[in-house]
Amino acid sequence: MLRTIMTITLLALLASCAGEPPQGRQENAAEELDPQLVFWDELQGLCGRAFQGVVVASEPPDPSLAEARLVVHAHYCDVAEVRMGFHVGDDRSRTWVITPTAVGLRLRHRHRHEDGSEDELTGYGGETYGVGTETAQEFPADAATAAMAPEAAGNVWTLELHPDSLLAYDLRREGSDRRFRAEFDLTREVEPPPPPWGASRSP
Repeated sequence: MLRTIMTITLLALLASCAGEPPQGRQENAAEELDPQLVFWDELQGLCGRAFQGVVVASEPPDPSLAEARLVVHAHYCDVAEVRMGFHVGDDRSRTWVITPTAVGLRLRHRHRHEDGSEDELTGYGGETYGVGTETAQEFPADAATAAMAPEAAGNVWTLELHPDSLLAYDLRREGSDRRFRAEFDLTREVEPPPPPWGASRSP
């Protein structure tokens, strides 16, 4: 039932952006988007839940992340958006925002200060190029990100979601050794932390 709802929702987004396609194209679009529909459904299943994680790769090393308690919390979900706070110790400045688009999924990184104001570097990310798989979606850096932070033009972020097992956030930078990966154990739910700084504001 949920997959049916998401199919209708994503097809509605397709229609709103590109006009109503013929019936045959609707069916083809639904088939092509199916891996992302499954991924999106599973992502929605994390709503309201929090999990502790660990850094499993970091190049260059970042002691502030490696030594802190990491928690991811899907603090806001609806049919068109999932917001996940990525908490590093007491630092609640980071939010991952995942949304469906007319052709796939988009990942944005939001950074806010403790008073809720936006950080100077915020809103970067990318969109999927293909349908990915049911358990992994890649988000290459988009043009806006490259303009905002030229060194990040080769970034590729990956979200992996293996139901009832593992959520992973992965970053690699094409053409360099830059790499970061954090993994969260979905079998060990923790108490949800307070929401990210500025969570009451629009993402």
